[in-house]
Amino acid sequence: MEGVRSFLLLRKFLTSDNVLKNIIVNQNASKERIADRVSIYRNLSSQKRLSTAVLNKISSKTTRSFSDGKTIMLSSSSKTQSVADKPKYTNGLINEKSPYLLQHAHNPVQWYPWGPEAIEKAKVQKKLIFLSVGYSTCHWCHVMEKESFENENVAKIMNDHYINIKVDREERPDIDLVYLSFVMASTGNESWPMSVFLTPDLQPVSGGTYFPPEDRWGHLGFKTALLTLAKKWKENPQQCLEVGQHVIIALQQLSVDDNLSTVVLGEGIWDKCVQKYMLLYETEFGGFGMAPKFPHASILNFHFHYYARDKSNPDGKKCLEMCLYTLTKIAKGAVHDHVCSGFARYSDGNDWHVHHFEKMLYDQAQLVVAYTDAFLATKDEFYADIVYDIIKYVNRDLRHESGGYFSAEDSDSFPTFETTYKKEGAFCLWEYNELKELLNDKKINDISYLEIFCEYFSINEEGNISPITDLRGELVHKNALIIYDSKEEIIQKFNLSTEEFNQVIKDCIKIVYDARKNRPRPDLDTKILCSWNGLMLSALAQAGQGLGENSFVDDAIKTAYFIKKYLYDVTTTTLLHSCYRDDNGDILKMKNPIKAFLDDYAFLIKGLLDLYEASFDRRWLNWARELQLKQNDMFWDSKDGGYFTCSAEDKTIVLRLKEGRRAYGPPDGEWLPSPMDFSNARGRAKPLPTAKYIDEITMVPNRRVIVFRATTCFGSRPTPTRVMKKMAVRRKEIWLKRYLWLLQNVSTTRPLPYPK
Repeated sequence: MEGVRSFLLLRKFLTSDNVLKNIIVNQNASKERIADRVSIYRNLSSQKRLSTAVLNKISSKTTRSFSDGKTIMLSSSSKTQSVADKPKYTNGLINEKSPYLLQHAHNPVQWYPWGPEAIEKAKVQKKLIFLSVGYSTCHWCHVMEKESFENENVAKIMNDHYINIKVDREERPDIDLVYLSFVMASTGNESWPMSVFLTPDLQPVSGGTYFPPEDRWGHLGFKTALLTLAKKWKENPQQCLEVGQHVIIALQQLSVDDNLSTVVLGEGIWDKCVQKYMLLYETEFGGFGMAPKFPHASILNFHFHYYARDKSNPDGKKCLEMCLYTLTKIAKGAVHDHVCSGFARYSDGNDWHVHHFEKMLYDQAQLVVAYTDAFLATKDEFYADIVYDIIKYVNRDLRHESGGYFSAEDSDSFPTFETTYKKEGAFCLWEYNELKELLNDKKINDISYLEIFCEYFSINEEGNISPITDLRGELVHKNALIIYDSKEEIIQKFNLSTEEFNQVIKDCIKIVYDARKNRPRPDLDTKILCSWNGLMLSALAQAGQGLGENSFVDDAIKTAYFIKKYLYDVTTTTLLHSCYRDDNGDILKMKNPIKAFLDDYAFLIKGLLDLYEASFDRRWLNWARELQLKQNDMFWDSKDGGYFTCSAEDKTIVLRLKEGRRAYGPPDGEWLPSPMDFSNARGRAKPLPTAKYIDEITMVPNRRVIVFRATTCFGSRPTPTRVMKKMAVRRKEIWLKRYLWLLQNVSTTRPLPYPK
């Protein structure tokens, strides 16, 4: 309750000043606001130009390859860049490695990367800082760039009155989290682009998310916000400074209150969580909450485990039903790319149909685990097929040849190689006549492939996207492939055998896939993040073990080697947060690399433990133990307990937070693994980072293993019985004595069957 109280006090304080109130109130995330953004501004995505920074960094005929070796162009023109094409503007982002920052390197805005140069300029010139945070595949980031950051009039206001800083949220999640906490507390909204006004001391005074360039329909325009804050700063800078100081104090109090508002996990908390989620469950199309709808793989993981704890529990059975229904609806929805595989980030509607088309690595990784869990719970090959589908996509389109995985594919792309403006979904959507040209000539039993394909994927001549979600008409005649009817209904309608139907759909997908190769692909964010690669490593290891697919385990091993080679400093035994691919395909590191954050350690350690369980290669266990020690040293709060999300080294971070949740990806705490440092004083002094307690141990001498039965919480697989250590029988007593302090309360009286 104290955390909520601080939240309300912060909002009351921030809206007490009329000027700040106008900015904050107009940024509130009401349903009407979201509807306006979706319906009114969607067309602006079609005007997004190819970034000049990208043109500078790559040749005019840059290509990306499909798995069969056929290549496609990324640029909109086959012309060689001439002197006349030289960018009119170049700013301080030009030497950055982040694809998102490079997209803005030729804006007329005088952007700076986050760092001492920009901060010092703000102090010397006594200017407010405008901080813009986004990511390269974000559709609304593209819209705000086109409307405002490429607008010379807006840029002049920004340059005259502000020091302007651009941040890639994925490159600097520590910066993103601090100011996202402010925006969330002050507006109730969390999304990107995030727009925050800071004092020269980096304290926030006002902010929001997306701003239209002009005042529209009662919503504050970006130019108005810029001029209003600039005037306020000029007339009364002391008041702005005081606002910033009070904001930081309020956020600190909010963080402390949230940390104190903790409970001890026990049987009751499981049931309370389940009851809460049952109220949020959407019965018609699955998922939790209403649109915009995200897969929320973390929530699915929790429900799978609740079911696995007691399969006879009626609530547990209901949890399984909710998970399976949700995953089935997502797999059949348009958020699932039925042609090129993989999943989009979220759906604008409840039915998983109209969606934003960016594909994020962290979504693919978490969904691999969710569908693996669904397969383990049911042995239904439908879910296993989706696991193979996702891994096929990430290995084909997101993987570097050395084993690391890129971050994401963009939502926007060029409709043709001749166009100079990008459009959202251009790579994925189809008009009926396009499909007719591809499929109408092929037949089975005198029925055209086109008719069967369109029936199965709900494709119409007029398009299958409702005008309600496309008020401006940008998606007229477009179809997003989505499955509403069951396969059995289609088979019966066309009087086909199951084998015939499956072959028709397979042939059609191949034809459409080949045709899609001739379209310009969305841009690829070639940033390689330790945290997200840790998620993918974990997913591959779990899928390999769960499906008995050794190739997935091999992929996980290759990823682990990649991380150790490119994202690990052997001399300091610390992780790095990111590396990058250059135009030649080589891996680059920043001159001053970004040191890893808590999620880099947490996700990688979890992945290494999963890889150990899948391979029994002790090197991964040893490395995980080493990283756990380093994580404790860098992030543990020795005073109040828990882990900070970033270390204390960067003095520009005005607030160290302990993150209980995040706006994207799984929470750090959900993936904090059990500690590897069982044997020394540090391991005893610190509580288990995750609620994982061993209940039983069983010796299986003839199998030369020790089997644990563990009560595991949020970060684990829904399999209570697990093989944890493979060893010679003669070593078991030595091993147990080493870990005896942890096993004092373990029951060894009841037999435990070896897991099959």
